[in-house]
Amino acid sequence: MQTVLARNSQFDGLSEDLENDVGIDAGIGKDKSGMVLSFSNMIKVMQDTFASLPDHRQGDNGTYEIKDAAVGAFGVYFTQSPSFLAHQRDMQRQKGRNNASSLFGVERIPSDNQIRSLLDPIEPHHLHAPFWELYEGLQSGGHLDAYQDVAANYLCALDGTYYFSSQRIHCENCTVRSHGDKTYYSHAAITPVLTAPGQRHVIPLEPEFILPQDGETKQDCEQQAAKRWVVRNGARFPPYKVTILADDLHSHQPFCALLLEHNLNFIMTCKPDSHAALYEEVDLLSRVDGIEVLRLRQWNGRFTEVWQCRFTNQVPLRSGVDALKVNWCEVTIYREETGERLYHNAFVTNHLLTEKNVQAVIRAGRTRWKVENENNNVLKNYGYHLEHNYGHGQQYLSAILVMLNLLAFLFHTILDLTDRIYQMVRQELGARKTFFEDIRALTRYLYFNSWDALLTFMFEQLELELEPD
Repeated sequence: MQTVLARNSQFDGLSEDLENDVGIDAGIGKDKSGMVLSFSNMIKVMQDTFASLPDHRQGDNGTYEIKDAAVGAFGVYFTQSPSFLAHQRDMQRQKGRNNASSLFGVERIPSDNQIRSLLDPIEPHHLHAPFWELYEGLQSGGHLDAYQDVAANYLCALDGTYYFSSQRIHCENCTVRSHGDKTYYSHAAITPVLTAPGQRHVIPLEPEFILPQDGETKQDCEQQAAKRWVVRNGARFPPYKVTILADDLHSHQPFCALLLEHNLNFIMTCKPDSHAALYEEVDLLSRVDGIEVLRLRQWNGRFTEVWQCRFTNQVPLRSGVDALKVNWCEVTIYREETGERLYHNAFVTNHLLTEKNVQAVIRAGRTRWKVENENNNVLKNYGYHLEHNYGHGQQYLSAILVMLNLLAFLFHTILDLTDRIYQMVRQELGARKTFFEDIRALTRYLYFNSWDALLTFMFEQLELELEPD
């Protein structure tokens, strides 16, 4: 695919008119609910949050606003341009105006070091609100309807990921581990997302950061962080309308009981090595034909799969008289024509299993991988550079920058769900990399007085046309 710049390198006599909102009306290409989630409205949500951030400075040291530091850093992640603010300072000197101001609302552009200093003391919980305001906008606009799956539940996948590791750089909130004579400092977080089978996008939700006191092992750390997230956010959802997806690390009684206490359902991977009592019960039931078996054939678009499903209800999650009773299912998937085994796994859930829903439950459980591939992997390897050290600080800077990065990813996800013009530009340019290369080039050399003006310019230079309603 050609880029916007390559498609029309002379810009067809581009003039100062480009600096006005010209071309397609900002409302075209968005449905009624999409207007609620327009870029300008979403930026307003961010600006309101940033304006309320605490200012820890003492004395007369207010040359730059905390809001400008936060929204400026957000602009770097949104454009995927580490030099975005430097380029906008140059444009301000040359043209007396800049895209950091027109696109994101930055009044005065701080330097990178000033941004780090201003944001370092701010605790991550101050940035929770935009995640939930944008979630509510998606929900009220009907954009999450396709994310309802088993029992009309939203599927929320949890997974932990590291985003920083060093033997030298560290802060008071680093997790510290020793290996031999070496000391390692790291940061990690639980990154929940809404997902569903067949959906290309995941919807990132508020993260939970792993803290030094969470434990020595990765397993302990993730479990404690996941519990905090559930306790803080479980009440945000209608009772038993969200199903938590998680791996075998979490499929144990304390966490499952906590989910039920907060009116959340669950589907989790369940391995024999970590669930001896459960599998002993399954073996006993198998000997007396107490396990239901279901065989299904399914075309996957390339060949026929055979799903061999086994399931039962009300088996103990662990040993002991107080064991939580769960429902268990197992699937082995073969390629019909060759007999090749393609997949095998087992899950525990509180959803009652029947012949009618067991395949849907299994499919939902398998969807947990999307939190790794479509969220963490994209953030690390496709332009957002989650693991890059943009600044570590001495307190909370590392976590704050991760949250701004996640919010930038959420913005692009929402635009791709709600804005037809955005969708068509992305589709025409092909690779994600090409889209952001064009954003970086255009915002470096040209001034646009709004995001819609920039997107309209790209749309028109690519000679795209909207189909009539």
